Amino acid sequence: MFDNLTERLSSTLKNISGRGRLTEDNIKETLREVRMALLEADVALPVVRDFVKRVKERAVGTEVSKSLTPGQEFIKIVQAELEAVMGESNEALDLASQPPAVILMAGLQGAGKTTSVGKLGKLLKERHKKKVLVVSADVYRPAAIKQLETLAADIGIDFFPSSPDQKPVVITESAIEHGKRKFYDVVIVDTAGRLHVDSEMMDEIIAVHQTANPVETLFVVDAMTGQDAANTAKAFNDALPLTGVILTKVDGDARGGAALSVRHITGKPIKFLGVGEKTDALEPFYPDRVASRILGMGDVLSLIEDLERNVDKEKAEKLAKKFKEKKGFDLEDFRGQLQQMKNMGGMMGMLDKLPGMSQLPGNVKDQVDDKVFVQMEAIINSMTAKERERPELIKGSRKKRIAAGSGTQVQDVNRLLKQFTQMQKMMKKMQKGGMKNMMRQMKGMMPGGGMFPGR
Repeated sequence: MFDNLTERLSSTLKNISGRGRLTEDNIKETLREVRMALLEADVALPVVRDFVKRVKERAVGTEVSKSLTPGQEFIKIVQAELEAVMGESNEALDLASQPPAVILMAGLQGAGKTTSVGKLGKLLKERHKKKVLVVSADVYRPAAIKQLETLAADIGIDFFPSSPDQKPVVITESAIEHGKRKFYDVVIVDTAGRLHVDSEMMDEIIAVHQTANPVETLFVVDAMTGQDAANTAKAFNDALPLTGVILTKVDGDARGGAALSVRHITGKPIKFLGVGEKTDALEPFYPDRVASRILGMGDVLSLIEDLERNVDKEKAEKLAKKFKEKKGFDLEDFRGQLQQMKNMGGMMGMLDKLPGMSQLPGNVKDQVDDKVFVQMEAIINSMTAKERERPELIKGSRKKRIAAGSGTQVQDVNRLLKQFTQMQKMMKKMQKGGMKNMMRQMKGMMPGGGMFPGR
């Protein structure tokens, strides 16, 4: 998300550096570029106007502090205003109520509402240790109830059965009653969506809302609909007392206009971002971190949290122990590293959170293909335990067998072994403590140097 905006803003903000002071004249062109960048990102026009006006008011006449260049000072102002537009801080779910706390999910059909119910249920169960019950009051869409039931079973949360011949209000009432009797912490109600906002739909969801009396009413909206997302959110907000927004499919939206428009137009905070199809691909929304990513500064805090959540501490300790004892790094260890990287959203998911990624040439980004890692893992899976432990055994006939077993070519196996050898050398340098040597090795493994195929 925000790829295009990050690119435009990064090149625009470079132009203002080198001035001793920010004046109306020397920021005029930069502000025009910022305005164009926001409009191209499909940010709603009233939001753009207000944003540019506020940046201008804060920037004009600002003396540059000794530690900052004018460019840096200007970026600081732009960052602060981006945060203000998106809500300044993360607003967590307010579940402090007599259990069960009811969460009502609303939104148009196709926005990813049912999937978001599952993702949110999983997040509450795993990160907040809540006992969660989900229920579908969507009696119109074929298989909507079955979809949620299957999802709940996959995630390991409880599902309250309902059927298309029941009234949504009755389903909701029964589920909440069941939640009280069985001491659930949270009940999440999935409501029906339509292809567009209509009065019949609104009347029904208002009735369900009155029955449920939820502590949170979350509007689920597809980020790829751009500023339309903000307008739809406003229509729902006029009918329901929304408490927040879940923005879905942000991984498919390179523009990011919805994230910058929703808060301004509805006055309601974005609470979560849906960042992929997996059931754990739901992230709390932090305006400061997102602003940092928009400006190409990365999001190291989220990266650290990802590491803490997804890195298998036991495996990491085993590898560290191996290092201490000066034992070699083998293909089993290499496979473990690939799996952990996959758990963190793949290489691109990690790189997106690192500072300066927006400045990487397009051809380099294109070569960072996560499919390559899937292929590498498949090749290692086709090896015997002995071959993983002693890669030097892998010669002619073994290579053919491994290639056939993993659905790849012998040259793919050769490439993996070459990359593994480079990794092994790097690990040896680390064991000897030669950081400079290790960095040199890493450079050789980056695109163009052999780590990623595609040349």
